[in-house]
Amino acid sequence: MDVRICSKVACAARAVATLTYDYADSMVVVGPLSVRVEPHGYDLCGRHAAGLRVPQGWQVVRQLPIARD
Repeated sequence: MDVRICSKVACAARAVATLTYDYADSMVVVGPLSVRVEPHGYDLCGRHAAGLRVPQGWQVVRQLPIARD
């Protein structure tokens, strides 16, 4: 499997989590790195996954604790 890097601009850290949006429910889901690249998912490093901020009124669902790099 190829190494996947964080989707954040100018971040070259290894991705450890995948973020997906559920716009209908104003929800962001952060879970383990997906097995394959998904078109509507964003790979994040530990630092960006742990420090994620969402718009007011949105809910964040974390499927596992993400350690910062």
